[in-house]
Amino acid sequence: MTPTLLQSGRLHAPKASTLELARDVLNIEAHEITALAARLDANFEAAVQLILHCQGRVVVSGMGKSGHVGGKIAATLASTGTPAFFMHPAEASHGDLGMITAGDVVIALSNSGESDELINIVPTIKRLGAKIISITGAKNSTLAKESHVHLSAEVSQEACPLGLSPTASTTAALALGDALAVCVLDRREFSAEDFARSHPGGNIGRRLLTRVKDVMRTGNAIPSIKDGELLSSALTEMTKKGLGLTAIINGAKQPIGVFTDGDLRRTFAKGIFTKTAKINDVMHANPNTIHVNQLAVEAVEMMEQKKINGLLVVDDTGKLVGAFNMHDLLKAKVV
Repeated sequence: MTPTLLQSGRLHAPKASTLELARDVLNIEAHEITALAARLDANFEAAVQLILHCQGRVVVSGMGKSGHVGGKIAATLASTGTPAFFMHPAEASHGDLGMITAGDVVIALSNSGESDELINIVPTIKRLGAKIISITGAKNSTLAKESHVHLSAEVSQEACPLGLSPTASTTAALALGDALAVCVLDRREFSAEDFARSHPGGNIGRRLLTRVKDVMRTGNAIPSIKDGELLSSALTEMTKKGLGLTAIINGAKQPIGVFTDGDLRRTFAKGIFTKTAKINDVMHANPNTIHVNQLAVEAVEMMEQKKINGLLVVDDTGKLVGAFNMHDLLKAKVV
């Protein structure tokens, strides 16, 4: 049943609590988006195809709050593989129309479909050869009729108690823009790694782009001793390198074992004399390793699953090329 908030511009219950009003607002906006989903038709598919086959860029434009929504839509498209930017319609008629080329697609937002600033630039946009997708709340509006594809963001009511402030209508337009961006993303087979490349400075980018080779310690910083050496040599190496472990390698420089701080405590508990003991007698054989080109986030998952604090890194031949611990991952902001 359609939620109702307005009657003659006033709340049904003038003394509604703050929480009751907030729930009404959210219920109304949720209802309008659900209704919008049910109305999607071939026009939406046509809009997706226009964007997919766009030879230039997607230019998003709108006035006022529609403009704010348009800015977010442009940002979402740009971050999901579709080159896009926002153009203010008032600035467009004062030179910014030069941004638009024949290969572009323009997404124009206006709830009424009659915003003068948009209507005034439509003829020029069409003369340039660019295609127009309009998102309006009025299918018979000037903007809807003049566009190549019209998407309806019509709502039955605003969530504002006065019925004046754009609320449900802007939410509907924003949701419709998100649906466009996600469908285009899907059709482009845009991957998580593609997304990360657009966000190299954020947590998403670090988690999806940082590889083991970017965080590991290399060269002389790798704590390691040769197969058959004394346990005391492992302790010296572990203390000097400060990684909390020592790798034991064979003649091909492949790790065949590992000795950790925990192993040291267990060795003392067993009463083993560290000055004469051989490392092979106390090491963990077949140590956990990770490939140099794997994602650092995969290392985090492996370490959590196996309850270990460090990992040895190998190349395609199984040769030891690096090592790191959880502190290195924290420093790289992978966790």
